[in-house]
Amino acid sequence: MELSNLRPAKGSKHSDNFRRGRGHGSGNGKTAGKGHKGQKARSGAPRVGFEGGQMPLYRRIPKRGFTCPSSKEIVGINLNVLNDKFEEGAVIDVDTLIDCGIIKNPKDGVKILGNGEITKKLTVKANAFSASAKEKIEAAGGTAEVM
Repeated sequence: MELSNLRPAKGSKHSDNFRRGRGHGSGNGKTAGKGHKGQKARSGAPRVGFEGGQMPLYRRIPKRGFTCPSSKEIVGINLNVLNDKFEEGAVIDVDTLIDCGIIKNPKDGVKILGNGEITKKLTVKANAFSASAKEKIEAAGGTAEVM
């Protein structure tokens, strides 16, 4: 027996996608799974987290930090990765990087960073380049184009 082999006992789990209140034959008629009377049995029951007018927990605890709504999430790629993955004279853009598996999701943009050395002549098209990356690409005979 291993953790990956554990399963609930047969018949102990019930699907939650059945239609309620469709008579006794459906197995969930009469009170339609809401029990007998009480606030939660009636229509207009309070929302999740409602504490009967008391200040709810999510408003009582202190808030920390700040998330800037206008910030961008840029994916950074180092030159040594490009040097290892691509052949001489290759044209590299965001779609090529996704196809090669270097990035999965470009998010708000791709920036080429200058960590590592580049020995091949490459044409690189990206949203941004660091100064050292642009310098190294051009020193190797390639071009760095901002999209």
